[in-house]
Amino acid sequence: MLRLTAGALLLCVASLTPCVLGQQPRRRSKDELIAAAREIMTTTRYCALITTDRRGRANARTMDAFSPDENMIVWFGTNPLSRKVSEIRRHPQVTLYYFDRENQAYVSIQGIARLVNDPKEKARHWKDDWKAFYPDRDKSYLLIEVRPVRLEVVNTKTGVVGTSRDWQPRSVNLQRRNRQR
Repeated sequence: MLRLTAGALLLCVASLTPCVLGQQPRRRSKDELIAAAREIMTTTRYCALITTDRRGRANARTMDAFSPDENMIVWFGTNPLSRKVSEIRRHPQVTLYYFDRENQAYVSIQGIARLVNDPKEKARHWKDDWKAFYPDRDKSYLLIEVRPVRLEVVNTKTGVVGTSRDWQPRSVNLQRRNRQR
């Protein structure tokens, strides 16, 4: 039994050896990192939207986001009277955080939020699950559009991991990509 336990432990340690013993993980292209991030963001229904209040304190809340579009732009629905709306008006820099516990994966996006009250966009970005929360879509429903500036991604399942020395996650600058609009 002791040999079996020691053997299993050795196999577990051996599977972690490349990252643990200082070898750098394989370099990934920008497109591979974006694809890894998109997979996590698409399969994780909820994320945290983090805003900053007037005293500089971070406020996080769980949001039911739409999947990112081709430019990694993320849309949310919210109540126009919510705290997050007033915080975005004062300070539009936000962070989104997606976490996939099962695959030991996460995506963190720093971006610029914009409040959108356009009826066409509101019709396009609507989930029927939300009817109870927004009885009057014209007045009680507002959109938040987040344009990413930078993303960080870790996905141990696919080998997208941080550096072994300081655990710095892989990141992608998306600012130029989203200036087009």
